[in-house]
Amino acid sequence: MITVSILIPTYNEQATILNILHRVNDQKIEGVTFEIIVIDDGSSDNTMELLEGNPGLYSQLIRREKNGGKGAAIHTGLNAATGDFILFQDADLEYDPADYGKLLLPILRHGAEVVMGSRLVASEYTRVSYFWHRVGNKLITFIFNIFNNTTFTDIYSCYLVYRRALLDPGSLKTFGWEQQAEILSRIMKTAKVIYEVPISYHGRTYDEGKKIKAYHAIPVIWTILWRRIFR
Repeated sequence: MITVSILIPTYNEQATILNILHRVNDQKIEGVTFEIIVIDDGSSDNTMELLEGNPGLYSQLIRREKNGGKGAAIHTGLNAATGDFILFQDADLEYDPADYGKLLLPILRHGAEVVMGSRLVASEYTRVSYFWHRVGNKLITFIFNIFNNTTFTDIYSCYLVYRRALLDPGSLKTFGWEQQAEILSRIMKTAKVIYEVPISYHGRTYDEGKKIKAYHAIPVIWTILWRRIFR
């Protein structure tokens, strides 16, 4: 039996937060228990009220009084997690928890220490979205693979699962969108068994609440290079 800590950072997601939590709770995988940690990053809508009214949907609720961004919320959640593995879950509906079985299969069957979900490899479905997002993602992934001698196809998928012991949260230096690049760079230093699996993706448009912009790629690329130089 392994325990997976699911970290769900949320900011003004009143429209989706209960839906995603119900979907997470619907997942039943033999040999796996879930620790569901929701980190509210200073929401100004009714997100917290909805969460406080449904305590049976999570293991732990953490409220950050001031909005610090996704990276800051993730850092808070990492410090609270106690599971054997960490799994990241966005609070919107872009990623489907029904894919947890795919993500955890390499861990249960092959002893994987890191599993990345890819939206670009044999996915059941992927919503057509922004061309330049795809170009930026491929560029970031290409650079990461060069400097880490890996063969990932999609390093900025939300669905990253890794053995918690691979990363000390106190070592993290970044708290913005580039944080995932730092996390992945750090765990690559010691991880031996690494897998990638196909996942489905229902991306949002900007009108629907998508937040990432093209300029976020700049600190991501810098972080990949910086971690390679000072690893």
